[in-house]
Amino acid sequence: MRLHALALATLLALPFAASANPAAPAPAVAYDAELARSLGADERGMRPYVLVILKTGPRKMAAGDERNAMFKGHFANIGKLAGERKLVLAGPLDGKEGRRGIFVLNTPDIDTARTWVALDPVIIHGEMEAEYHKFYGSAALMTVNEVHARIEKK
Repeated sequence: MRLHALALATLLALPFAASANPAAPAPAVAYDAELARSLGADERGMRPYVLVILKTGPRKMAAGDERNAMFKGHFANIGKLAGERKLVLAGPLDGKEGRRGIFVLNTPDIDTARTWVALDPVIIHGEMEAEYHKFYGSAALMTVNEVHARIEKK
């Protein structure tokens, strides 16, 4: 029993021991002006986007074929916008307070974002409604879809 307790204590202490003697600092990463330009980065490596919060809409569609088709269209629209480099990031939320998902869109203009989102079947059918916010974030977000395509098991 004492051996198990000692082993557990040792395992729990490992993260603290590692932080007490940090490894040599990582070498500084060189600024890549071409990459920054290609991603639309400003001097801080940032760029403007529109953040869309998808919330429960006024017309919940009943379970069934029509609802399934609506969501199939929703996911197809996500893929289309990502393929056109308009959609930078998308994903579901926990549903608290009716917040069901987010889009980060590759535009600084809310009116442009509205035209892109208006074509989504969940918006058209009233299953969800969109809330728009200006968002200033890392230009590296522009690489998410490329990286995701390489790590997603199809």
